[in-house]
Amino acid sequence: MPALAVDLGSATAGIWAADHGAVSAAHPNGPVRRGRVVDVDSCVTLLTRLADEYAQPVTADVVVACQPVGASASEQAQLRTVIETAFAPSRTILIDSVRAAAIGAGAAAGTLLIADIGAELTETALLRQGRVVAARRAEFGTRDLGRDADVDLLSDIVVRHLDHLRAGADPGHLAEATERGLLLVGDGALHPALPGILSRACGLRVHRAAAPRTAALDGAGRAAMSALRHPAFRKS
Repeated sequence: MPALAVDLGSATAGIWAADHGAVSAAHPNGPVRRGRVVDVDSCVTLLTRLADEYAQPVTADVVVACQPVGASASEQAQLRTVIETAFAPSRTILIDSVRAAAIGAGAAAGTLLIADIGAELTETALLRQGRVVAARRAEFGTRDLGRDADVDLLSDIVVRHLDHLRAGADPGHLAEATERGLLLVGDGALHPALPGILSRACGLRVHRAAAPRTAALDGAGRAAMSALRHPAFRKS
């Protein structure tokens, strides 16, 4: 029963297939904008072309696809349509990218603060045992950096998100997460200056995931394998 994971980002699309590994491709100015599918047919074509890179045809009983935190019902429906058209799985599961990234980084246990800075979105979340307790999302990312916006603006966005998360967090959980520091994933994690700037601005230790660009896809792949092993799926 094959398992498949998909991370359809605003700049890069990736597929992870059990026993086949991962393939990815950039799609600048492509069919996903600010984390939203804007062209279903183009997304389907992009994913099927990626799947064709595997030596053998890829089929899937379960697909786990990454979505931004706070995705609306219509945004989720568009993503499901893409996945089901491209791969016709028995089951499609959507997972918040921050949760998938925590799993992929091996950091899902306990309480965690995580910031996923992508090409067009910045998402910051408080997780407890791999579940999103609270999260914030801003439609700004590394692609927006330029003459009128620098890395300090990205840092400011994350700091504002953290202030909001801290205000509503359980004190005990917050203390644990603060001690661990902030996990940084996504394209922004590779910016050489951002971790230091962000650490000084938020007063936390900031550390990058080992593979920040692929953490979400890797985590979605692990979630897909876990779903296949679940008794409820095996009985269906």
